[in-house]
Amino acid sequence: MADLVLHTRVVSGSGGGPDKTILNSPRFLSDRGYPMLCAYLRHPDDPGFERLREMAHRWNAPLLAIDDRGPFDGGPRARPAEICRERRPAIWHAHVYTSNYLGLRLRRRHPMALVTTVHGWGVEGGLKTAFYYALDRWLVKRYEQVICVSRDLYETCLGFGTPPERCRFLPNAIDTDEYRRTGPPVAAERRTGVPVGRRVIGAVGRLSPEKGFDDLVRAVGSLIGEGLDLELWLIGDGPERERLERLVAELGLRDRVRLLGYRDDTLDFYRAMDIYALSSRKEGLPNVVLEAMALELPVVGTRIAGVPQLIEDGVNGLLVEPQNPAQLSDALRRVVGEEGLAARLGTAARRTIEADYSMRARMDRMREIYEVALGRGQETA
Repeated sequence: MADLVLHTRVVSGSGGGPDKTILNSPRFLSDRGYPMLCAYLRHPDDPGFERLREMAHRWNAPLLAIDDRGPFDGGPRARPAEICRERRPAIWHAHVYTSNYLGLRLRRRHPMALVTTVHGWGVEGGLKTAFYYALDRWLVKRYEQVICVSRDLYETCLGFGTPPERCRFLPNAIDTDEYRRTGPPVAAERRTGVPVGRRVIGAVGRLSPEKGFDDLVRAVGSLIGEGLDLELWLIGDGPERERLERLVAELGLRDRVRLLGYRDDTLDFYRAMDIYALSSRKEGLPNVVLEAMALELPVVGTRIAGVPQLIEDGVNGLLVEPQNPAQLSDALRRVVGEEGLAARLGTAARRTIEADYSMRARMDRMREIYEVALGRGQETA
């Protein structure tokens, strides 16, 4: 018997790392008794959602858009209730506080198991944000299965009262068949226009304050000032774009720092990079780092959240403190200048992803969690 899983999430623009995992899940679980429907609440005038449609189409994920025009729009409450009446999901799988609230409310009339994934609570942003975070933590405690994508989120959930028997650590994962190195960076098509001998440092993510891209620009700028032949690619869009453009201009780096905007062909760009840099100040377990490591890129990352559980300093990557451009410069200088280090880190990074962070292995664990939520089994550690 098949049990429908209804994934629910509120999204703006083209989404982020969680959406790669959500929309990639149906093709791994539908043939294991858990067909899925991904219902996303989004503003109907948001053009970025079309990128999510393209992603869903590529992975054959059933995606349903629910119009959400703001707090006075009844659609975000009425449409999920209608879906529950029509489709009778066995599991409501929420991914943000709004869908956590809706799940608890709708379960009063539509019996279903409640599962939620905690992806992180971002950077504190005033009283309104603090209120929503507090509300979400109250909601999470009432779910039957709580999935945390990093160890620090797992400890946080336990700390605010989530019952240990309901709390699961399940890190993000990627498709290791799709994310695979096919040749040296210099042979990649995206290297067109990059001078021979120049190293490309790359980073992917939303241009927002918590990503710390200003620290990365300063770190790379310092190395270029020392005479190192480097180029920085920032792939993504967001509210920090104009500020970053001004910073690049102020540092005289317009010919060395490229703000490439949102791209749906990031895999091609990864293959053209020599080094991947994570400068974030706050994260869960970033999918972009998993992707870079799977492609055998040497990664320099900040020591935050779940990153130290993924990267062992000096073994499969290098770790630095967040908000420390000087440390970031030092680590990048090591990768560029220390003979054999980049290749050694990249090879070990790929082994780490294959062993512990493959999508297929994650979906095996997810199926176990669904079985527990429905009272059919016991989830393994």
